[in-house]
Amino acid sequence: MTTAIASKNQDSGSSNKLLYIDNIKVLLTILVVLHHTFIAYTSSEGWYYNEETSILGARILATACISINQSFFMGYFFLLAAYFTSSSYSKKGISKFIKDRLIRLGTPILFYSFILTPFMCYLVYYFGKEHHITFFEYLSGYNSWIDLGVTWFIAALLLFTVLYAIVKKIFKITFGKPIAVPNSLSILLFSIILGIISFLVRIVFPVGWILKPVGFQLGHFPQYVALFSIGLLASKNNWFDQLSEKTGKQLKKVVWFCLLFFPVFFIVKFKLNTPSTWFSGGFHWQALLYAVWEQMIGISILTTLLIRGKRNWNKTSKLLTKASRSSFAVYIFHPLIIVVFTLCARNWNIEPAVKLLVMTPLIIIGSFIFGYFVLLIPGIKKII
Repeated sequence: MTTAIASKNQDSGSSNKLLYIDNIKVLLTILVVLHHTFIAYTSSEGWYYNEETSILGARILATACISINQSFFMGYFFLLAAYFTSSSYSKKGISKFIKDRLIRLGTPILFYSFILTPFMCYLVYYFGKEHHITFFEYLSGYNSWIDLGVTWFIAALLLFTVLYAIVKKIFKITFGKPIAVPNSLSILLFSIILGIISFLVRIVFPVGWILKPVGFQLGHFPQYVALFSIGLLASKNNWFDQLSEKTGKQLKKVVWFCLLFFPVFFIVKFKLNTPSTWFSGGFHWQALLYAVWEQMIGISILTTLLIRGKRNWNKTSKLLTKASRSSFAVYIFHPLIIVVFTLCARNWNIEPAVKLLVMTPLIIIGSFIFGYFVLLIPGIKKII
């Protein structure tokens, strides 16, 4: 997602054999933009500016897309980040490694919280809510200075990498014999166990519960911690290169099974009058079912994408290279692009679901163009 996370092959010591990881990173960044655009146009809350669609079918489809996306896309970033962490630490040593991470990850967090978020909120306040005051008048009453927004991920990654460096330094961890690459059954069992652990965590911290002010949804963190750890193991044991086509084919069947199973959740909800919150957490069998399903489909998707990427996407072009290099900037600034585009179209008197279809490609393209030009600012490339 960034040179500090995964993409600079020369920094990570990887070769052209890993071009497909940069391409997966671009895909994941697009999914992040899609995810938040869907929320903006299909939900009544959850984004800076929302226009909820009145079409039930659109809301159901958006819910399915958001749920499937959530099952793997952020965890995937943690996996890829960890894959390059060990080699970066080995090259730089603990002091330079931590300093580098504080600059490359800490700076975007501060910028987003103290500059970008107040500006976006002001745009919504001025144009969306039509309170026509100056920006400085707005700031005089602004009370959410520590709002990490989408940079919660960067903060979590900073925490994980610093903890890794400290543990590595203190305990002098060494690895014995290489660990064999997991097969499809091992991966599936891992996802089921992870689902059970997620269910147990969500009894106390249901999905949607946010640890303020950092914005961590602790209900998702079992996957993030697990995949960061798996990324470290995968790097040390060269698992990415060893994943087999057979594993990919078998896990692809799991993905299809989980996709076909998804309507069961709507049947349970509407036929049994189940509150939606029972799927998000608490001591409910619905929460257990959803948590296991989520990890099964999420882990299966990300593994299948790795195998397919290694086979079919291990190439690049000028456009893909620029998109990959811009992806971290896109991640940081795409909320601004979504807010600006949705506010520009706010007076377009048409169903929000139709706006979603029209605005989504414009927002994605606009985010990458904006990200590309951000990198042209002197000094920015040293950070992102």
